[in-house]
Amino acid sequence: MGFIIAIDGPAAAGKGTLSRTIADTYGFQHLDTGLTYRATAKALLDLGLPLDDEAVAEKTALAIDLAGLDRSVLARHEIGEAASKIAVMPAVRRALVEAQRAFSRRDPGTVLDGRDIGTVVCPDAAVKLYVTASPEVRARRRYDEIIGNGGTADLAAIFEDVKTRDERDMGRADSPLKPAVDAHLLDTSEMSIEAAFQAAKTIIDAALNRN
Repeated sequence: MGFIIAIDGPAAAGKGTLSRTIADTYGFQHLDTGLTYRATAKALLDLGLPLDDEAVAEKTALAIDLAGLDRSVLARHEIGEAASKIAVMPAVRRALVEAQRAFSRRDPGTVLDGRDIGTVVCPDAAVKLYVTASPEVRARRRYDEIIGNGGTADLAAIFEDVKTRDERDMGRADSPLKPAVDAHLLDTSEMSIEAAFQAAKTIIDAALNRN
């Protein structure tokens, strides 16, 4: 089995960018586990299937190809809304967690980012990072990203959405968002992505040297 790096944290904390940078640097394979829920939701929407039927959603989740996840397509707002509805279904979570675990075992190593990687999906990961930032900073980053891509956005509305997602993710009965007890905390509120990467690299290099 390869070297597993588990990266968790709330929305817009920077874990996706950090995860992709780490994977590129070390030549590891990367999986944004949130996209697996979005891909399941998109498949349901494309087929005109209900979003409240757990058995149908589970069957759809079992058929998802983790190699075919297109971030640009899956980032659409309506897909995210649909994903949030099926992500609370235990049968869907079980199906996708098994797929994520299978991915994590790929050689030479993997980087998985999400909400429950270090606590549920890969509790034995060699490195666990919990990437966070204040809700205000995360809302501002999301706002700047949307504006930078030529879109329009309401900062106050984004801030409320960030808080709502935090409450939903942290209050979930099944696999709530929380740091693993042995996770390294990276607060990126006042940190550039380069500084965050260097902090993570120090932790990862030390773990690789122990292996």
